[in-house]
Amino acid sequence: MSKEQLFIFDTTLRDGAQTQGVDFSVDDKIKIAKALDALGVDYIEGGWPGANPTDTEFFQKKHSFKNAKLTSFGMTKRTGRSADNDPGLSALLNANTPAVCIVGKAWDFHVKIALGISNEDNLLNIKDTAKHIVKNGKEFLFDAEHFFDGYRENPIYALKAAKSAYDAGARWVVLCDTNGGALPSQIFAATKALIDYGIPGDFIGIHTHNDTEHAIANSLAAIDAGARQVQGTLNGLGERCGNANLITLI
Repeated sequence: MSKEQLFIFDTTLRDGAQTQGVDFSVDDKIKIAKALDALGVDYIEGGWPGANPTDTEFFQKKHSFKNAKLTSFGMTKRTGRSADNDPGLSALLNANTPAVCIVGKAWDFHVKIALGISNEDNLLNIKDTAKHIVKNGKEFLFDAEHFFDGYRENPIYALKAAKSAYDAGARWVVLCDTNGGALPSQIFAATKALIDYGIPGDFIGIHTHNDTEHAIANSLAAIDAGARQVQGTLNGLGERCGNANLITLI
């Protein structure tokens, strides 16, 4: 029986830092990143350059890791701006990282209510952002925010949002259970549907939250369906009830 690699993406320094009472200094981030690299994770998401002074300073430094790819985090370009003239994307490209993870909307409800733009404009923002990051020599990862909520309410649009990133060059399309409300059977079905829609499983990741104590089960359900990257944090740190616990998963 042949073995397939599962890629481990740690977001302790970004999503985990949103835990109440956690306040990482730059030195903290450097020490934790080195420990994560020694552990052998494949990606370390270090934070959001430009979002706060700590993250900005952290990404201004040059880091050298043996195992992991340091990854910066941001959001898709704004409507009405070109990717070349979006300051958020510029901050990501100027960060000293080989990989960039971008969050974008996969639920049409949030496209309308949160962004106030059309569904097509959102897909265009995803495509243009992906092309811009890839063109500038960075590995591109797309966090499909609220993917499972979006798939429940408007499955075709959620699939289109994810496929837009993949078609534009995303190395990973990460399916996010942002509200932490999905169940394993739903995670499995939606992940399998995306594979059937045209994205190979070895280009799909899973990012779960633990609001219903299903973060581990949901992560494993996505892997069973074919996903080959799993995201989480050390000891499940994170906002609200936390993320999938990478210690348990590993």
